[in-house]
Amino acid sequence: MSIEPAKILSHFAIPKEKYAFKTINNGLINDTYLVLNTNKPVYILQRINNNVFKNVAGIMQNIDKALNVLNSKNYTSVAVVKTKKNTSYHKENGFWRVLSYIDDSVTYNTTTKNSIAFEAGKIIGEFHYLLTTEDVTNYQDTIPDFHNLIHRNNQFFDALEKAKKDRVSAAKEAIDFAEELLPDLLDFCFTELPIRVCHNDTKLNNILFSKSADKALCLIDLDTLMKGYFYYDFGDAVRTIVNTAPEDEKDLSKITFNKELFISFIDGLSLHKSILTKEEIDSLPLGAVFMPFIHGLRALTDFLQNDAYYKVAYPNQNLDRCFSLFDFSKKALDNVSFMQQALHEKMN
Repeated sequence: MSIEPAKILSHFAIPKEKYAFKTINNGLINDTYLVLNTNKPVYILQRINNNVFKNVAGIMQNIDKALNVLNSKNYTSVAVVKTKKNTSYHKENGFWRVLSYIDDSVTYNTTTKNSIAFEAGKIIGEFHYLLTTEDVTNYQDTIPDFHNLIHRNNQFFDALEKAKKDRVSAAKEAIDFAEELLPDLLDFCFTELPIRVCHNDTKLNNILFSKSADKALCLIDLDTLMKGYFYYDFGDAVRTIVNTAPEDEKDLSKITFNKELFISFIDGLSLHKSILTKEEIDSLPLGAVFMPFIHGLRALTDFLQNDAYYKVAYPNQNLDRCFSLFDFSKKALDNVSFMQQALHEKMN
């Protein structure tokens, strides 16, 4: 069924204008359009992928709750534009929402700039600081077991058992690595830690920056906002900030663990270190191993399931993502002592 963005947009409470639409292709899950008025971006129109995000009402409820507190002199949040019926989304050929567009803003997939890494740490710290007083029981688990490694472990072995032989053969090296590291990380995920309201997908390109200054404005793509552990948001940020290569980089020699960028990131984060317990700080180095690993395991599982979850541009893209993510996990593992020392100096 063809989509008419203008028809969808007409259901939202915005000025009646002749809008133009530009498809944004960098997301792996949702369908996203930039809405322009006389060539100037004014809104983001998005169809939420209901195959992935089955509880759209819960997602939008979590986002609405969080946006009530995500506002300070250091945090410029996006806003959800209501429909003409005063709801957060419109249902027609899927589930649609409109978000405000922040002028003079930009995202980065990777960075080599210490100032960007610092600002990323600072804005993630501010995000958690603002949400510290929120009651986690008021937030729905919209994607149950999202970062639950026991669940992902079971999915992986189920997919492995049912996978086609050619896919198992192509992924043998990744499968061996997963089976080797899983026991240690399964032990780690039983660590007793405070439960927080987390973003749960804090990769660098989910942080909005000012174009005119290296200043982080806010976190975007809040669909995964729900309960979690702080090391989820720490590990996701580290895997995309201290690695200067893309997520599906095929040349593993280009995948880095840049120590300078790591120090800059935790310098920014340390501005809000008072919100973290000692146990949370102690969990962070392995969190930086855990998050790329669980993402890599999900990409590997999806590859074994014939690419049922993530959008792929070519046949082995999920496998490339997996190899890249697992390689960064290895490099993070090699740098656990460095991270422990740096965090001890900066965060205590």
